[in-house]
Amino acid sequence: MLREPLRFATITAENAKMGCRKILIAQGELMTEAVRVGIVGARFAARFHWEGLNRVHGVPVQVVGVMSKTAEARDAFAQEKKIRAFATFAELCEVVDIVDLCTPPSSHEQLAVQALSMQKHVIIEKPFTGYFGGGAADFRGDTFPKKKMLDEAMKSCERILRAADSSDKKVCYAENWVYAPAIQKEREIVTKSGAQILWMRGDQSHSGSHSPYYGSWKFSGGGSLVGKGCHPLSAALYLKRVEGESRNGVPIRPVTVSARTHEITRLPGYRDEGFLRTSYNDIEDYAQVHVKFSDGTVADIFASELVLGGVQNSLEVVCNNHRTRCNLNPIDALETFNPREDLFQEVYVVEKTGTKQGWSHPAPDESWQHGYPQEFQDFMESLWLNREPLSGIALARDTTAVLYAGYVSAELGGAETEIP
Repeated sequence: MLREPLRFATITAENAKMGCRKILIAQGELMTEAVRVGIVGARFAARFHWEGLNRVHGVPVQVVGVMSKTAEARDAFAQEKKIRAFATFAELCEVVDIVDLCTPPSSHEQLAVQALSMQKHVIIEKPFTGYFGGGAADFRGDTFPKKKMLDEAMKSCERILRAADSSDKKVCYAENWVYAPAIQKEREIVTKSGAQILWMRGDQSHSGSHSPYYGSWKFSGGGSLVGKGCHPLSAALYLKRVEGESRNGVPIRPVTVSARTHEITRLPGYRDEGFLRTSYNDIEDYAQVHVKFSDGTVADIFASELVLGGVQNSLEVVCNNHRTRCNLNPIDALETFNPREDLFQEVYVVEKTGTKQGWSHPAPDESWQHGYPQEFQDFMESLWLNREPLSGIALARDTTAVLYAGYVSAELGGAETEIP
């Protein structure tokens, strides 16, 4: 469980077993029954969301069931987890308190707005929303005007914001980097030392996404910038928000971005050795963005599908009084030498590693170091205690704005572009 000053509450196991009947705190009257969750989607994201929800403690949580358009995946997931399979989204919404969207990004707005209109809280997996072509049969993201994309992405954000305001329900943005222990420790250092963050350098890169939908803009809303850059970007935006709020109660927000994107594995001269995923239709596989904040400080974010040897997840924070390297993956808490590949056939080492032979750094608890259990702990407590989650709709909106303003900049050859 994340520690003070994260606003996480202390809820005893005894209280939880009793259903926390009518616990009262300064924020008002709390929920008294278990938080009922319905998962939408039944593939990769649904599985790690399920694991995160089942690690929540101190708050009674019941995963009621799962809904997916793919009946085979839905029924298999429901049978494996021993939960109910729902044929329609509306039927699922009727019996839950919170809808957990683990679906392709192109479906996020429609499902979120529908759930909010039915008075349900919503968890939205990254990316929050975006632009997906509007259903045009000939849509290609790599040639479509990026200013139009930015405008439409921001309209999508506003529609979700309005639906949340109208329903008075919470939107939890599933950005696990915010909750990673390394990022939260840096938050503590920044706030307690009164630090000024001067520059950040973040990176998420690996050899290609798990998702069969990734590769087509009409499903994913973009390439490396959206699919990977969103993580270190959201963490950087979060830390600057926290810095401003801790100093004078006003978040420090991004104002301009300069960006470049490239399609390296689609170059005519690219030599494919079979180690990188190359099945990309109209998205970039490399991106870098330079963000300027309202106080004049900066962040540089890198993201790509070009990196072998596992996931590279890191954020370096350079301040006026300290410097921190937040290493999410890889870390060296455990070092193992394996002389033969097949010996580790049944051993999980680390995400996206190309080989298990030789020296490696197996993750003792990869979900924990990436912040997934802490993320769902916060989400469930925010509903139980009627407070805002640490990663909420404001951060999600700013992340979307930077990402799509970045695409505008890249289309203009890297020109500095205002963030709406």
